[in-house]
Amino acid sequence: MRITNRMMTNNMLYNINGNKNSLAVLEQQYATGMKIQKPSEDPIVAVRALKLRTNLSELTQYHKKNIPDAKAWMDVTESALVVVNDILTQVHTYCVQGATGTIKEGDRDDIIKTLTQLKNQVYQEGDTNYAGRYVFTGYKTDTSLIFDEAQEHEKYLITENFTPVNIDTIKKTLNDCDMELYDPDDPESVEFTDKPNMHTAYRIRLAYDKVDSPEEDGNIVIRTAQLDENGEVERDPDTGEIIYEESSEAIESMLSTDPNAYQVEEGIRYLTDTGELILSPEVYEEWRHLGAIQIDYEKSEFAKNDLRPEHYFNCTVTDLTDEEKEPIVYTKEDQQIGYEINFKQHLTINTQGADAIQHDVGRTIDEMVNAVNEVMAAQAKLDELDQMIKDDNTTPEQKKKLEEMRELVNTEYVLKTEALQSAFSNALTKIEKQQDVVNVAVSDLGARYVRLELTESRLGSEKTDFEELLSSNEDVDMVDTIIKYRSMQAIYNASLSAAAQSVQTTLLDFL
Repeated sequence: MRITNRMMTNNMLYNINGNKNSLAVLEQQYATGMKIQKPSEDPIVAVRALKLRTNLSELTQYHKKNIPDAKAWMDVTESALVVVNDILTQVHTYCVQGATGTIKEGDRDDIIKTLTQLKNQVYQEGDTNYAGRYVFTGYKTDTSLIFDEAQEHEKYLITENFTPVNIDTIKKTLNDCDMELYDPDDPESVEFTDKPNMHTAYRIRLAYDKVDSPEEDGNIVIRTAQLDENGEVERDPDTGEIIYEESSEAIESMLSTDPNAYQVEEGIRYLTDTGELILSPEVYEEWRHLGAIQIDYEKSEFAKNDLRPEHYFNCTVTDLTDEEKEPIVYTKEDQQIGYEINFKQHLTINTQGADAIQHDVGRTIDEMVNAVNEVMAAQAKLDELDQMIKDDNTTPEQKKKLEEMRELVNTEYVLKTEALQSAFSNALTKIEKQQDVVNVAVSDLGARYVRLELTESRLGSEKTDFEELLSSNEDVDMVDTIIKYRSMQAIYNASLSAAAQSVQTTLLDFL
């Protein structure tokens, strides 16, 4: 085979170009630290890199964004619940003092003010928000848990559910001495035939006071459900819903200020100003064996810091300023806000207000305040009577009647003090139950937080592993690359030197 100079030259150029190309590849790896610069250089490395980068991007999203945001939300929630628990602890202390009768006369006014502030603060904590989103309101993160100001332009039709456990036994004083009946000019004109006495009443307390007065008796709707043979609430076998029947008990409405408000001989009495249903003994005996009780009532005036019904009950809201506007129907449901914290892993980050902050807190504190006010009112009447008796201008006839009245008022004072202790004792039980509810909410939140931290730790490890895999797939071994680069550089220089030696002699040199 004849080898020509052109053939040798072409071969040398081909070899030099090949060596130069290999050197260029190694130079790119050396300069960038990457195995390939484009997918065509190594499709397997390129495909694997895309998958690893996608996984790493997802892990980074979970680890650096989703989990920190979830932790921040849960931290805010926990802080609010801890404050609520601290407030309830303070209320609990006052309950113990009141139940044991250790509240001093001079401290009563301060206790009223303190309890009122504590109640307001509990509900203010319910309005805690994170990044402009309310944390206790489920999906309605743009709606506060409480009314930020008094509201009178909407009417709520509220459906509230009870069980026989919710029927309270309370003590009320009857036949209070009315000072206005006393006439100094004719002391004997009034006879106090009925002495103050203690009465035990049975009642169901609604979530709200100052509810709307029915236009006529019976406008409030009460439904009851019976127990089946197994002692369970009767339910529809197809839908599983509780079977309610409208109660046939006679209902009359009245204000709690009526002397006979808490003394019911038959039927049910609806006290609209306090939001109480007072049961007759017969109704009480019947209802304490029921399976469930459902009550529909209306309320259109809400005070500042009142809890919004839509977060707690099924209700229908009517706009009183716009008759043509369709009512809004709210259905109470479980509204869990879930964050994706890992691939196909979701975690509930929110705690709903209905599961942590209940109406019983405010209603119980209000009753404690009312009990203290009644004792203070009785004490004020005693002080007034003492001044009138000591007055030098008081005649013997007047003094005799005033002393008779003072004896009645003193009895009233003793009974109201007893009622105060009973109210604080009942409040003690309710506050303890509310603390249990808050503690359960905190524990549940803590359990989810621990899971979140474990997931965060595992994601951190996975992220490190994927970064190592990505580096192993894409990055070159710099030591190995430098050695190869130096070697290829020597080979390239050798090819240039060999080519220079080979093309020095031509045919003309032999002619």
